[in-house]
Amino acid sequence: MPIRLPFRPRPEASRSDLWTACPGCAEMIYNKQLEKNLRVCPRCGHHFRLRVDARLRYLLDADSFEERDAGLESLDPLGFVDLKTYPDKIREQRAKTGIRDAAVWGMGRIRGQRIAICAMDFAFMGGSMGSVVGEKVTRGAEAALEEGVPYVTISTSGGARMQEGTLALMQLVKTCAAVERLALAGVPFISVMSDPTTGGVFASFAALGDVNVAEPNALIGFAGARVAAGTTGDELPEGFQRAEFLFRHGFIDQVVPRAELRDRLALLLGYLQPRRERLPVEPSDGRGRRSPADGDGSNDAESIRG
Repeated sequence: MPIRLPFRPRPEASRSDLWTACPGCAEMIYNKQLEKNLRVCPRCGHHFRLRVDARLRYLLDADSFEERDAGLESLDPLGFVDLKTYPDKIREQRAKTGIRDAAVWGMGRIRGQRIAICAMDFAFMGGSMGSVVGEKVTRGAEAALEEGVPYVTISTSGGARMQEGTLALMQLVKTCAAVERLALAGVPFISVMSDPTTGGVFASFAALGDVNVAEPNALIGFAGARVAAGTTGDELPEGFQRAEFLFRHGFIDQVVPRAELRDRLALLLGYLQPRRERLPVEPSDGRGRRSPADGDGSNDAESIRG
């Protein structure tokens, strides 16, 4: 009779579905624990990339998001072909990611404050900005201007989408013009940069917020480190494209851990948006008083300072 071992090794695919190795500390993290911790390593604080649906679910009040222009689709004006045609690449990415392009925009609320929001997803072609992404960023800004509500963008991108050539580069100008109209009208614009925010996205709307916020250790810059070093001919400092370096040199206003981002945005919106435009928050302690977490902004400030 053959001997049966009580424990057989799991297939490699099964192990990878259960555990993720942290690139920051090499710790093996149980995937359920990682998701519960907003995809932040509980040991070293490394921020993994976050899908757009999880990002919106975490940042916005429950059931407050109303997606707009979900049906926008990229065309193939150049007839671009590399290993496969551009339309085939788009179809493949849609099947793989479950979204139609690299950005989602709509209206929502953060702690009762109504906003327009556009969030990007690096999983779709590296978050590259083509005509659809540029159009969604622009329409989000136009809606914020029309309704007089703040605008928040969450960027994660490798830059302009090469398959659309000059049309992709034109999105830099279009998005910059849209957020400039917000500035002229006095409508608040907060830009959140996550890992990575590079290329044409960084060179356009992502760097133009009234407040520029970044997640810890996010890669932020225009060109890659080797290209920048080759262009300048100098030895550049270590970590010069990381969020903390940019913060120390005044290019980023705040570096905020993911777990604190929702409350920090609520606080900033409270500073930037007139009180009369905010939705009242229901009392939560049963005695007609608001809880500290759902207060008018001053309580949020105290909790952050603490």
